[in-house]
Amino acid sequence: MTTSMNHNPVKYVALLLLWAMIGACTDFGSAGVQHTDTQLSVTTPEGVKDLQIVSQKVQVTNLSTGTTTTLTTLDNLTLPEGLYDMVYSADVAYTAQSSYNETAQAHGRLTGKAENVQVTGTTTHVKIDTYLSAETDDFIFEEIFFSGTLRSSGLQYYGDSYIKIYNNTDHVLYADGLAFCESKFKSTQNFEYSPDIRKDTMSVWSLYVIPGSGHDHPVLPGHSLIICDTGIDHRTANPNSFDLSAADWEWYDVSTRPDHMDIDSETVPNLDKWYCYTLSFYVLHNRGFTSFALARIPIDKLQYLKDYKYTYKYTMYLPAGTFPMEQDAYKIPNSWIVDGVNCSIEAKRLWNILPPSVDAGWTHCGKIDKDETRYFRSVRRKLQYLNADGTMHLQDTNNSTEDFNTECIPSIIEAQHTAIDAQGTRATTETYDGVVPKK
Repeated sequence: MTTSMNHNPVKYVALLLLWAMIGACTDFGSAGVQHTDTQLSVTTPEGVKDLQIVSQKVQVTNLSTGTTTTLTTLDNLTLPEGLYDMVYSADVAYTAQSSYNETAQAHGRLTGKAENVQVTGTTTHVKIDTYLSAETDDFIFEEIFFSGTLRSSGLQYYGDSYIKIYNNTDHVLYADGLAFCESKFKSTQNFEYSPDIRKDTMSVWSLYVIPGSGHDHPVLPGHSLIICDTGIDHRTANPNSFDLSAADWEWYDVSTRPDHMDIDSETVPNLDKWYCYTLSFYVLHNRGFTSFALARIPIDKLQYLKDYKYTYKYTMYLPAGTFPMEQDAYKIPNSWIVDGVNCSIEAKRLWNILPPSVDAGWTHCGKIDKDETRYFRSVRRKLQYLNADGTMHLQDTNNSTEDFNTECIPSIIEAQHTAIDAQGTRATTETYDGVVPKK
């Protein structure tokens, strides 16, 4: 049944969730723990016309026990006292206006999140602000391999990280102008930045763009492309690595430091470098503290570099004293982002860099800082079903917690049957998504 939310023009739409003694939630607490009636009000974005809920759910996580329950019936919630994360999501229909002032029904997704909510007492009221993301008809992340491999000595090897980007639609997409960026901010650090633009903007420390005039690089539905650090056969330098000499693009940096020079592949073309923080060469954050985004930038490079620099201030409070800080980055409006993935680790995560409108969850390789188990592992988007032609349709709910399999054997390692650990153990199984085996 479709439920209308347009009966009240005011921004706030009350969805009183009074879940009473739900059997599915018994894992949230134990006998003898005080329970609290929890009332959740969900606010919808301003200016959205004729908003209708097609389906909705709330994911409730008890941070003390780690238990997560997903509920689709919005009635009667009683929770054991404790600390919670709550994620609301809904598939919606609404009225959108075209460039010719015509109106038509559009579809999208409402997402919102309340983190570190203290549920206590007789009644607790929780408010979740939601954001509307329209259905995107563009590329998505299929896989992110940021952790890297190890040499047989156990030392970190650099240069073989890569990103797989996937056409999950039913028609040809063109990769020309698609931008890849990594966040400047870290999910393990949360300061009071000024000016604070985090609600609607991503601060980035790298930005590379696929070149082309618009129709130079078609990608068929159900197919992917690979962008990588260095497009060479890395097995020459590290027998535990793999071959990236057939990747589609690499990010290459002209280093200003003679002792830290990048390698320019002879077989893999370079991405167009718009910005990167380093004076030598760029590598992905290999401990998984950052977020990643794909974007379509509607202006040219010169205008972007002129108008979208971001200078911000914050204060570090350390045992040695108080230190005022000022740093620079570039910024990407969330409205330009076509897909995004938050990454972190459970032991140190403080916040999600990308907002719920882009990614309501987060994914990981490793659980603690400098986790040795993260090497030779990637995050891979889940297979939803196979198309009639045998290609994959991948899950995309704008929630990386639900959409990605974690700590997977990377797909390239599977395909090339290369090493899965520092001892050189070879991969023997190929999967669609790190979990579902190929027949």
